[in-house]
Amino acid sequence: MEPAERQERARKLFAGPVEFLRSAPALEHLPDPAVAEIALAGRSNVGKSSLLNAVTGRNKLARASNTPGRTQELNFFDVGRPLAFRLVDMPGYGFAEAPRDMVKRWRFLINDYLRGRAVLQRALVLVDSRHGLKDVDRDVMKMLDEAAVSYHLVLTKADKVKPTELAKTINAVRTEAARHVAAHPQIIATSSEKGDGIPELRTAIVDAALGVEVVEEE
Repeated sequence: MEPAERQERARKLFAGPVEFLRSAPALEHLPDPAVAEIALAGRSNVGKSSLLNAVTGRNKLARASNTPGRTQELNFFDVGRPLAFRLVDMPGYGFAEAPRDMVKRWRFLINDYLRGRAVLQRALVLVDSRHGLKDVDRDVMKMLDEAAVSYHLVLTKADKVKPTELAKTINAVRTEAARHVAAHPQIIATSSEKGDGIPELRTAIVDAALGVEVVEEE
């Protein structure tokens, strides 16, 4: 499949039905593993909800799972009808004020999900373009490496930094990603506000969820 065809396939899929399914506070509440899943992870205030809304072309989709009491749960969204795949919004990490027992519960839930979910095809680790990788991001990257879950590093809020600074951050993130066994080499810089990188991110998500037919050159 040609790049333009892949991008159009992704656009059409996300232009169709995308609905909040459920929140899962523990593994026994996970939906049946019927289709591929793509998970989103990121530090608190990285812009995960805004990016999820931008990718799906909705204004308030992420708010459906953002009510009090659900912040430490896995939130599932069905994409397509018939169902094509699911997006999984993982609870934000990096709360400086979070109680230790809450952090421990987060780690157990995420670790168990990552290691035991056979239908999980890809994770997206969101990184603020203004700050680059932080130690909490590296902890999650290590967790994904150990769980053998392939992941993309996705820069958010790319419109908030100068192009020269963004280029430096992309290079630094790419260099560090190369040292991680499960990190995908493609670094995607995005802006939920401007729409930059959103078509590329949609394509990467759908490619990972549904697979890609590679067109061989003669």
